[in-house]
Amino acid sequence: MRAVILREFGAPLRVEEIDQPAAGAGQVLVRIVASGVNPLDTKIQAGKAPHARVRPPAVLGLDLAGVVVAAGADGAGFEPGDEVYGLTGGVGDLQGSLAEYAAVDARLLARKPRALSMREAAALPLALITSWEGMVDRAGVRAGQKVLVHGGAGGVGHVGVQLARSRGAEVYATGGPSSLPVIESLGAVPIDYRAVSVAEYVDTYTGGQGFDIVADNVGGATLDASFAAVRTYHGHVVSALGWGSHSLAPLSFRGATYSGVLTLLPMLTGQGRQHHGEILREGAALADAGALRPRVDPRRFTLDTVMEAHALVAAGAAAGKVVVDIEG
Repeated sequence: MRAVILREFGAPLRVEEIDQPAAGAGQVLVRIVASGVNPLDTKIQAGKAPHARVRPPAVLGLDLAGVVVAAGADGAGFEPGDEVYGLTGGVGDLQGSLAEYAAVDARLLARKPRALSMREAAALPLALITSWEGMVDRAGVRAGQKVLVHGGAGGVGHVGVQLARSRGAEVYATGGPSSLPVIESLGAVPIDYRAVSVAEYVDTYTGGQGFDIVADNVGGATLDASFAAVRTYHGHVVSALGWGSHSLAPLSFRGATYSGVLTLLPMLTGQGRQHHGEILREGAALADAGALRPRVDPRRFTLDTVMEAHALVAAGAAAGKVVVDIEG
């Protein structure tokens, strides 16, 4: 089969012919139709994501959508012909989705939402799972809460906005001037973080009390801003990018709490993979109900133009999730 191979960190990815895998126990063989490109994919290729534990040579690509070709023993009920999607590889020793086929742990998959195309489905898994683990699993988002999503038009952020709204929360989201129309179109109150201070928007939208949940999808100074924006006593900050050095004083002075999210853990450790499949099934139900739809950049890429896709994502110039067409 054809696959994109990382031979050396920082070197261009190359298309090569490698052996097609077979489905082992607990796995299904998937014919990959589309592969989503995340900022993390570009960092792995550049050698700037040691937490992903990738050792060249490796096939990269985190997200996929495709069709089951064969199922091994204990294949979680999947059958040939099933359309599936998932966050399935490209880290640790798991083959990624920039290939024509992958043997995938069936626990990491769910049936593709009927309402979404393959390209749209391939754009969802990492963003959906990250948002769900933060806002649902850690913070327990629910109706009546005020939720602030930083980077509300971004890959994870725009999914988080829709997820919080689907659970009845009142959602606000920060972004730059060009992203505010996108945020508003998703049903959130847009906040131009460049034009107003944290104290100003906390006062305007919460009466100075703070937001019940603050989801940080940016990191750095934005995580510090999250600590300053969260509600006293019962507020909860969640972040997938809490890797720097930060003062906890603003959070502590509010008696609030913080949770970190590392979406890759089940893939790297083998523990908790079943829950990824559960989240994807919940996400599929939301998509089929019209409550969740990813933004997909209209530009088209193939295995032969993967580096162009990576360059677009690394430059932050994409208008939605970038997806590589593997088939068709």
